Amino acid sequence: MTRAEPIDDFAARVLDVVESIPPGRVMSYGDIAGYLRRGPGPRQVGRVMSAYGGAVPWWRVIHADGTPAPGHDLAALAHYLAEGTPLRSAGPPVRVDMRRARWPGR
Repeated sequence: MTRAEPIDDFAARVLDVVESIPPGRVMSYGDIAGYLRRGPGPRQVGRVMSAYGGAVPWWRVIHADGTPAPGHDLAALAHYLAEGTPLRSAGPPVRVDMRRARWPGR
């Protein structure tokens, strides 16, 4: 998937879910795949975020262990602090408290 490709239905649905995550809350890649109930799994959610995530609050989509996407720790941490996202560690590595911050969806 490249930025030049049109957004397919799955990608559009992933981006819609990400846009609906409230400030201070997060979902894992697997949470989003499970929420959508059909289609590809967490890796494909990651691909969508890699290609199109800059247009949505990408820092609210993290790994199941509470860590942000590799290489994005500092930028994500700034957003977490600004939004009051519950953290287990401000780093390194940055780690969100999944028990308190996980959002179950609409």
